[in-house]
Amino acid sequence: MKIPARTRAEVPFTVTVPADATPGDHPGAVVASANGRDSGVSVHLRVSGPTLSALTVERVRVAGGRISYDLVNRGNTVLTPRLAVRADGVLGRALDRRPRTLPVELLPGRRVTLSEPWKNAPALDSVRVRLTVTAGGGAHDEATATKRFVPWAAVAGTCAVILAAGGAAFWFVRRRRHSTGGHAGNGKNGKNSESSENGANSGNHGSQEIQGSWS
Repeated sequence: MKIPARTRAEVPFTVTVPADATPGDHPGAVVASANGRDSGVSVHLRVSGPTLSALTVERVRVAGGRISYDLVNRGNTVLTPRLAVRADGVLGRALDRRPRTLPVELLPGRRVTLSEPWKNAPALDSVRVRLTVTAGGGAHDEATATKRFVPWAAVAGTCAVILAAGGAAFWFVRRRRHSTGGHAGNGKNGKNSESSENGANSGNHGSQEIQGSWS
């Protein structure tokens, strides 16, 4: 087919649905290619029959100031999910975001990984993050994750100060005990010297008295 420049052409097409096609939404696309360039338009086809809207939120994790999670369409209809985020900690409510529509169209069987920023996360707390997702047709699911926030830099600094203070106190007590022990040793030596001198003097007096009795 040739289409002149600056003109428009309507091209009819047909879609043949297999007899064993499952009910629900089946996404597709019509793509036109020319001169190395592609242009397409999406096609949404719904096969009649029972439909199911089912959605799950999985693998919730908190790291690097973000809350990451997976959304999976477990049904057979296209879903536009809504998300609410809540985090409760030991010190109270840490985060509360009302439901909002996510900028994603989740096709049947599709899995996507998304994330939410969390810039004002607590510096010290243990929190439980709860994600609630909903979509048309009654789809609903929840998932949680636990995160402990610890200011490791401050903890390391405090430990360093405590260790330094403990080392200084040990050195002071040890030096004080050593000084006290030296003075006590000198006192004992002085007493021993006095006792020796007294004993010697007593011996001398005794000798003189004996010599006097014989004369």
